Amino acid sequence: MTKREHWEELELQFLSPFAVPAKNSRGREKEEEPCPYRTVFQRDRDRILHSKAFRRLKHKTQVFLSPEGDHYRTRLTHTLEVSQIARTMARALRMNEDLTEAIALGHDLGHTPFGHAGERTLQTLMNGGFQHYEQSVRVVTKLEPLNLTYEVLDGIDRHTAGDWAATNEGKLVRLADRIAYINHDMDDAIRAGVLTERDVPETLRARLGETRGERIDTLVAAVVEQGEENVHMEPAVQQAFEELHRFMFDALYLNPIAKSEEDKVDGILTRLFRYFENHSSEMPEEYVATCATEGAARAACDYIAGMTDIYALETYDRLFIPHSWKI
Repeated sequence: MTKREHWEELELQFLSPFAVPAKNSRGREKEEEPCPYRTVFQRDRDRILHSKAFRRLKHKTQVFLSPEGDHYRTRLTHTLEVSQIARTMARALRMNEDLTEAIALGHDLGHTPFGHAGERTLQTLMNGGFQHYEQSVRVVTKLEPLNLTYEVLDGIDRHTAGDWAATNEGKLVRLADRIAYINHDMDDAIRAGVLTERDVPETLRARLGETRGERIDTLVAAVVEQGEENVHMEPAVQQAFEELHRFMFDALYLNPIAKSEEDKVDGILTRLFRYFENHSSEMPEEYVATCATEGAARAACDYIAGMTDIYALETYDRLFIPHSWKI
């Protein structure tokens, strides 16, 4: 028996009957020789962790564009916080922690530069729209093909909207994503002086907690205590969480101070998109190939969605900002 097979047998003994043991995975689109010491979900996690798209997350905006300071979240730190929260719940519920972690680490690989402002711009530019979760699947299946398992792809695709994931592990990531971003975005807003803890309505502080840590504990417990069979949040806590979400939209996500630079994003990305749509040969080779098979707009979208904030600004500067002659 290989080390992988030994671990697969341990999963069958330990995991909840409502979890997905690696041995029961529906597999990959392309069959592969099994790894002697890693399960399919452990292998998926490693592939995502070592991908170029994962590394780029460190220079992609979470909420605040180009913040000055070392402690504001980026898309990468958001991903790590989602992974931690999801794994905590998975372990408590005896779900497959490796599957949960793989979904969590891959869920935002397709996110645009400049956060949701960049996503909104690409939604208007692309016929058929643009959704970062669909782009995340496209990244790992076409742009940087990792040949991931069905369960990981399903969890990535359904982590934000529409139908819930087919697995309880995917459902945990969807809940963890919201728990993470609401609380860490509030933390960043407080650090930036946009909000204070006392701005949160007193009824919500009494129900969910006075601090970020207390709120996360309350929300995690409200999932874990519902049991293994049907992953969801306890209804009363869910209602308070929805109220907190609405508060955050009004106080932060639509706040003119926090969003003061976002109008510029639309102009930057629109101009880059139109330029590369009409000058496709100037994109890297893999995007030129996409242009030949799926069209210039699709290739330009893929290229821009994959950019970091820094690279998008540098590219815009190179293409559109006059530079003095060097004599």
